[in-house]
Amino acid sequence: MTNRSVLLCALGATVAGLVTATPAAADTATPRAAALAWKDCGTKASPTLQCATVRSPLDHDDPAGRQVTLALTRVPHTSKTFQGPLLVNPGGPGGSGLSMAPFVAASLPKAVASQYDVIGFDPRGVGKSRPALDCLPGYFDPVRPDPVPQSLGGERVNRNRARDFAAACGEKYPDLLPYMDTVSAAKDLDVIRRATGSRQLNYFGYSYGTYLGAVYAKLFPDRVRRLVLDSNVDPEGVWYEDNLTQDYAFDTRHKAFAAWVAKYDATYHLGGDPAKVEAAWYRMRDAVKKSPAGKKVGAGELDDTFLPGGYYNGYWPVLAEAFAAYANDKDEKPLVAAFERFGAVDADGDNGYSVYTAVQCRDADWPRDWNTWRNDTWRVHAKAPFMAWGNTWYNAPCADWPVEPLNPVRVSNHALPPALLFQATEDAATPYEGGVTLHRKLRGSRLVVEQGGGNHGVTLSGNACLDRYLTDYLAKGTVPRTGRGDADAVCAKTPDPKPENAKSARPAARPDPGGTLHGLLGFRG
Repeated sequence: MTNRSVLLCALGATVAGLVTATPAAADTATPRAAALAWKDCGTKASPTLQCATVRSPLDHDDPAGRQVTLALTRVPHTSKTFQGPLLVNPGGPGGSGLSMAPFVAASLPKAVASQYDVIGFDPRGVGKSRPALDCLPGYFDPVRPDPVPQSLGGERVNRNRARDFAAACGEKYPDLLPYMDTVSAAKDLDVIRRATGSRQLNYFGYSYGTYLGAVYAKLFPDRVRRLVLDSNVDPEGVWYEDNLTQDYAFDTRHKAFAAWVAKYDATYHLGGDPAKVEAAWYRMRDAVKKSPAGKKVGAGELDDTFLPGGYYNGYWPVLAEAFAAYANDKDEKPLVAAFERFGAVDADGDNGYSVYTAVQCRDADWPRDWNTWRNDTWRVHAKAPFMAWGNTWYNAPCADWPVEPLNPVRVSNHALPPALLFQATEDAATPYEGGVTLHRKLRGSRLVVEQGGGNHGVTLSGNACLDRYLTDYLAKGTVPRTGRGDADAVCAKTPDPKPENAKSARPAARPDPGGTLHGLLGFRG
């Protein structure tokens, strides 16, 4: 989890100046109604940023009943051509979207961004929206029990922790949990649309945000103008099966990290054989399990520290340096620093996890028989040990969730304008097959593939080929021609990083659009 206020200050310059473009009446959204009271909340990095709130029914079937408050940010359009609101979402569920608006507005070409009101939002329960969930503060405080059970007693400890978390949520938020779900969040999007005065909205979502966008499109197909979905959730696996699929994919990415470290053995001195590098990593895990590094990084914390490397390979140099310092020199300080940067969970993280569990546990049915979880996890662990048990415990509160589950939305859609989907072939958080499945379910959609890419969230992160397709679509509604096979267009992957000398080349010393994006996306969803 990340400190989003720091990330917001680190974002690049926002849209400025008037851009002249040819008006296109058919592509211009309905003028906004004066419903939202936007106030200046600009920063040095984003001086035109505005903030507002909007109220939405807790229960959309009871619109006159209790309301929740959604926090919004906006970078307003400056061009004479106005294409309406562009709502942006970083995923999760549980991710704060307030910093996404200035990031997207600054990352798109000015001529394109200036035609939209780029709007970020905190979904219900998240961040500055009210009420905000925090079921059990400090749930991830170190040092936690090892996720991989060495006995039935060890399994029972983690099982009780997950059960206690579910019970705490039920006791603290009995009135909210029945309405923490993707359908309710999608209906909130339409409340935001109405508050802007627009007949239709444009939507750009990453990760879980692709599922949120697909559900919105299913509920309100005539209100979708343009739809961009990057790193797509498999709607057929929501959510238990999707998490099992993730386990295999993250193990593959961890092996890719080990291979990268082996390639640069002259720098890291951990061996030139990827299998031996991976074995050294597991020896490090055994060591911190017995004696946590800095009395803070045990086995679970180590897993959490290296998990972000599966989302974004730009983190590999920092992780490799911490790995090498511990394995070669018994120096714990870089490992502790890496944990504090990538793995530690603060109050924002507690909030994000509370919303994550609330939404995923409510969205769909999860096994209630713990033997199913145990047997499936050991089966996966035998082939893909890196994340299997950690991911199980992350989702285990759903086995005892105090609210009955809903049925997942069937997102198949034949009533949309062409949607634009992006997917990396080696994405671990949302594996490639899920992008293909969603592509087939959204008739007329186009799928742009980053061949060989393993990062999660691929547009606006340094790949010019992908960004050209995104820009053309947002500017003119242009999509690639229908291709053969799964993909309609293919881009080469962004090159893997090279090692850095931490003393002379800190990651922040050079522009890293991928790092900025992945800091905003978070690490689970």
